[in-house]
Amino acid sequence: MGGGKRAGAACGGYVCFEDEAGFTRRPPRGRTWGRRGVTPVVTISGRRSGRLSVAGLIAMRPGSRTRLCHRLRSHPAGKGTRRSMGEQDFIALIDGVHQLVRAPVVLVWDRLNTHVSRRMRHLVAEREWLTVFLLPACSPDLNPVEWVWAHVKRSLASLAVMALGQLETLVRNRLKRLQYRPHTLDGFIAGTGLTLLEQLSRVCPVNGVTGLVADEVRFGCW
Repeated sequence: MGGGKRAGAACGGYVCFEDEAGFTRRPPRGRTWGRRGVTPVVTISGRRSGRLSVAGLIAMRPGSRTRLCHRLRSHPAGKGTRRSMGEQDFIALIDGVHQLVRAPVVLVWDRLNTHVSRRMRHLVAEREWLTVFLLPACSPDLNPVEWVWAHVKRSLASLAVMALGQLETLVRNRLKRLQYRPHTLDGFIAGTGLTLLEQLSRVCPVNGVTGLVADEVRFGCW
C-alpha cells in the first residue's frame, strides 16, 4: 500500500503487526475444576447484546522495549448498526502509535477489506512516516497479535458477564496487563517463527498495494 513509498525511509523505525478481534457476552469455551461426574455449567443469555471490537498492534524494534497498543469500540445491539471497525479507527490507532514511539512505522497486517480500501490507501499516502506491507492470504499464524487474542480469550473462558460495559472493562484490564509484560509479547513474536534478518531494502507494489516479498523483507521462516 502506498506503492511509491520509500521503505528505506523506514530504517530505524518500528515494525508493527496489527490485527482485530471481536468479543461478545457469550464466553469462549474453556477448562475448569469441578466435582467428579458433574460438569460445570455457565448460564448466559441468548439475546443479542452487542459486540466489542478490538484492534491490537504490537510494535517492535531491535534494542527497544516491545509495546502493545490497542483501540476498542463497542457496538450496541440493534439493526442497521455497524458491528466492526472502519478505516478511521485503524488510522487513529496507527497515529497514536506513531506519537508514542516518535519513529517511522513499518506496518504489517492482513488483507481485510478495510485495510486495502481506496480510503485506506489515501490515508496511508498522506503519512510519509508510514510504510505498509500485506501478509500472505490465509496466514494468521504469521501475525503475533493472534497470540494476544488467544491469551485474552483464554483468560475470559467460562466467565459470564452481565453487560457489554463490563466486558469492555475486563478486556481492557487483560490488555493492560500484557502492556507491562514485554517478554510475553516477545514470546508471541517468537511463536510466529518470524525473525527479522536485515533491513527493508525495497518496496514491491502489486496492483497498487505493497505486498510482503520474502527475498526483500527476509523474515527468517520464509
